[in-house]
Amino acid sequence: MTRAKTASSSAATAATTVADRIARSWVSFVGSGPGDPDLLTVRAVDLIRQADVVITESSEHAPMVRHLLGLPEPVEPVEADQGVDATDAADADEPQGPEFVDGGFGEDGQPLTHAARAKVVVKQAKRGVRIVRLLSGDPFLYASGPEEAQACAKAGLGFEIVPGVSSVAAVPAYAGIPLTNKDHREVSVVTCGDKINWSEYSDNRTLVLLSAVGQIGEIAEALVAAGRSPQTPVAMTRVGTTTEQQTVISTLDSIAADARAARMTPPAITVVGDVVGLREKLSWFETKPLFGWRVLVPRTKDQAASLSIGLRGYGAVPEEVPTISVEPPRNPLQMDKAVRGLVEGRYEWIAFTSVNAVKAVREKFEEYGLDARAFSGLKIAAVGDKTAAAIAAWGLRADLMPSGEQSAAGLLEDWPEYDDVLDPINRVFLPRADIATETLVAGLVDLGWECDDVTAYRTVRATPPPAPTRDAIKSGKFDAVVFTSSSTVRNLVGIAGKPHPSTVIAVIGPATAKTAEEHGLRVDVLSPKPDVDELVSALAAFGASRRQSMVEAGEPVTKPSERKPSARRKARAK
Repeated sequence: MTRAKTASSSAATAATTVADRIARSWVSFVGSGPGDPDLLTVRAVDLIRQADVVITESSEHAPMVRHLLGLPEPVEPVEADQGVDATDAADADEPQGPEFVDGGFGEDGQPLTHAARAKVVVKQAKRGVRIVRLLSGDPFLYASGPEEAQACAKAGLGFEIVPGVSSVAAVPAYAGIPLTNKDHREVSVVTCGDKINWSEYSDNRTLVLLSAVGQIGEIAEALVAAGRSPQTPVAMTRVGTTTEQQTVISTLDSIAADARAARMTPPAITVVGDVVGLREKLSWFETKPLFGWRVLVPRTKDQAASLSIGLRGYGAVPEEVPTISVEPPRNPLQMDKAVRGLVEGRYEWIAFTSVNAVKAVREKFEEYGLDARAFSGLKIAAVGDKTAAAIAAWGLRADLMPSGEQSAAGLLEDWPEYDDVLDPINRVFLPRADIATETLVAGLVDLGWECDDVTAYRTVRATPPPAPTRDAIKSGKFDAVVFTSSSTVRNLVGIAGKPHPSTVIAVIGPATAKTAEEHGLRVDVLSPKPDVDELVSALAAFGASRRQSMVEAGEPVTKPSERKPSARRKARAK
C-alpha cells in the first residue's frame, strides 16, 4: 500500500512539474522580414534579446541573431600547425546567447512539413523557456505560422504574433518599384505553385508573382494569350533587400530568356505591370556606391562597429578582422608618475593624439578617484575630431587642434614656441601608444618644450584570422580594405598576408598611406581627414566615381573582385 502511494505521489509530482513548465512557456512567432536585418521590428529585437531558445527557419537566421546580439560566430577547431593555441580560439568570457534549434529542415537536410515544424515548436515550448520562433517575412503571410500557432493553442501553450515586413512589398521597394501609385491602384499577389486561371489577370493591374522563377516562360505566354501586351514590363528580383540582390528588367515576351541569361534562382519576386518603368528613376539600393562590395575592416575589436555601420550605409558588406588589441602598458609606473605630475601642476600642456590615449588617461583617473577637475589650469591639445569628441565626452574642451592636416605634423604647425615669460611651465605630457612615432616629440623639443613621452597603452598583434579569410585576402575576394592606422597595416600583413592587387586600398591619413606603400600596397583612397566617417565617405566617393565611369562607358557595373588587376590598372591610368 505504501509503495502504491509513493508511486502515485511521484506521478502527481511529475505531472505538476510538467504543468508548471507549460504554464511558464511562451512562444513568440516573430517575422524576420525579407532578409535585411535592419528591417526587424523593435518588438522583434526585444524578444530576441530575451530569448532562451531561438527556433530558426532558414540558414540566415542564426547568423542574423548572433550579429544582432554581438555574439561571435562558431569557431572551427584550430589545427596544431597554425601556431595558435586552440584554447585561445574562443573566449570563455564571451556571452553564449540563446540556444538555436533548426525548425526549417530535418536531420536529412530536407524541408520539414508544416506539421513537423509545429511538433518542433511544441516540444521546445514544453521545456518551460522563452521561445522565439523566427519565420521569414511575416508569420501569418505565406508561412507556417498559423499551423504552428494552432498546435501551441491545442497544447495549452501561450503565444504571441509579431508581424514582420513581408517580401511582397519590401523586395519591390528595394528594387525601386512601387506596387501602386496615382495611376495604378490595383495590385494582385499570385502564388504560382498552384494551377492559375491567368485570364482573370488580363487587365492592366499590377501583378506580384511568388515562386515564379521556374515557370516564368509559361506564365508570360499565358498572360500574353489572355490579352496582355507582349511589351508589358516585367521585373524579377532575387534575394531582395540583401547585398546580393539582383534585378532583371524585361518584358513578357523576353523575360524567360533574360532570366535564364542572368541565371536567376529562387527566392525571387516578380512584378508585372507599368509600375516597373519607374525603377529607372527610383532605383536606390542596387545603385549605392559600394553595393555588394566585400570590405575588410582590420580594426581593434571594440572600434570596428562605427566603421562597419558607415560601410553598410553605402551598401557594402563589412567583414571585421581584429588585427590589434589595445592593452595597458607592461609597466604602469611611468603612467602613474605622469598622472600624479598632472595633478600636482607639473605640466603646461597635455596632448592627445588618439581616442585610445584619452581612454587610457581617463581609466587611470578613475583608478585614482580623480575627475576632470584635475585638468584645471592645464592646456589640452588634440589631433582629430574623434579625439576632440572623446575629450568633450569627459566634460573638457581642446584648446588646440591642427588647423590643417589632422596629424602630429599638423599639430606641430600650430603649436606655439615655448616663451619663458608667458609660459610658467615648459613641460608637455604626451600619453601615446608604445609604437608611436617620434615626430611629435622631436618637433616639440625643437620648439623649446620638454616632453614626458609616456606609454599609455600597448597595441598587441591579434591571432591570425581563419584560413578562408586569409585565402580571401590573398586571392582578391575582398573588394576593398580600409586601414585606420599604420599598426593595422603592419599587423594585417603580418597575420594574414598582403591584400591582392585587385583590392582597393583605403587609408585614414598620410602616415598610414606611407606605411601601406612601404609594405608594397598601392593606395587608392586617402581620407581628407583622419576620421573614420571621412574615410568611409572617401571610399564611397571612389566607388561612385568608378560606377559612373562604367555606366558612361556602357560597361556592366562590376565589383573590384570581379575584374582582373591588369584591367583595373589600365582603367585607372586613362
